[in-house]
Amino acid sequence: MSDSTSPSAQEQQFLDAVQQALETQSFERLILSQYKGEMQQLEKMTFRLIELQQQPVLNVLYRHKTQDVTKNYPISDAMQIIAEHLACCKQGNLFASTQDVQLKRNKKKDLLTITQKTATAKNEARATQAHDRSKHRFVEQESVFLQHLGITDAQSQIIPSMARKWKQINKFVEIFSGALMQLPNQDQALHVVDFGSGKGYLTFALYDYLAKQQQVPFVTGVELNEKMVQFCQHVAEASGFNQLDFFQGDVRTYQPERLDVMIALHACDVATDFAIHTGIRLNAQMIMCAPCCHKELRPQLKSPEVLKPMLHFGIHAGQQAEMLTDTIRALLLKAYGYEAKVFEFVALEHTSKNKMILATKRADFIAPDTAVLAQIEALKNMYGIQKHSLELLLNNQWDQQDIGSKC
Repeated sequence: MSDSTSPSAQEQQFLDAVQQALETQSFERLILSQYKGEMQQLEKMTFRLIELQQQPVLNVLYRHKTQDVTKNYPISDAMQIIAEHLACCKQGNLFASTQDVQLKRNKKKDLLTITQKTATAKNEARATQAHDRSKHRFVEQESVFLQHLGITDAQSQIIPSMARKWKQINKFVEIFSGALMQLPNQDQALHVVDFGSGKGYLTFALYDYLAKQQQVPFVTGVELNEKMVQFCQHVAEASGFNQLDFFQGDVRTYQPERLDVMIALHACDVATDFAIHTGIRLNAQMIMCAPCCHKELRPQLKSPEVLKPMLHFGIHAGQQAEMLTDTIRALLLKAYGYEAKVFEFVALEHTSKNKMILATKRADFIAPDTAVLAQIEALKNMYGIQKHSLELLLNNQWDQQDIGSKC
């Protein structure tokens, strides 16, 4: 760090280069490292320009030894923030489309290195910047939890074999962020339960995203595998995620007192119905589920006469049972006060089971919609369906001895 309160000539030249890059829109990113200030465990800071509500802001990722914190500042405060942080760091690296500038400090003096970029390099930089904008990620690649989960290496680079998982994580958070915008009281503490959390890829990403949006998340991952629970709890502690916990059990054994967001991805067969019922019963504001193993309705299915030639083929009968199962689920959500969508989602595993049901609570809900319930009854009558677990659960008619099927 500089020994005097005023910046050295090299430091001032570095700050001038940053200001010029901001003013000429050639700024790409700024990294300040080897921090020696008062913020404990802070290692480095990465500065970028992003848009929020169609206005540019200075985004700063503070990387600590055990966690990452993101803050946004008005552009008008950018140079003051950068100058204050630079004074506490031994190295600064500015990356602009026209030049790269490095400031290094040692005990004797500050050293400044400027590398001008050729026209070709400038064009490549602009193309890379445009590509990065088009490939906006909802999870910061530098997030420390990604290393603990084996998605990135020590240099925060995506491990090639985990590239598909990385895309899936971002797609999930993208869908979640869009639904989150529709919820009331977004500034309040958010209680999230992820049933069947597995290794926690999405659970950690969700917690990390909420924390960096200045939310107050309380997230619980529920998983049957005890080793997975222990692993995830260790990663949560190592990542500094103090309000992320993991519970060994399933949707029937874990009963939260409060639930704002219910997630159940690839819950087998009627476990999806139990999860949705838990969300509805606890008045969850958002329900996200990716159903799989639709076994309950298929043996009940009686094809209408006109459809028998089509459903004679086993694959079509399976697809019909799946479509009917999830249609009734979506309609029941609609009847109980939710805006429900059914759409294709990138599979979490290498599988064709990539459907998602996303539901957000309507503020005007008073009582179940009898017109929608009538639509469900008509579908059941058409196909000879006698039993749908979610409907039975909502009507308090579930037979406890019927445990459903397992994958």
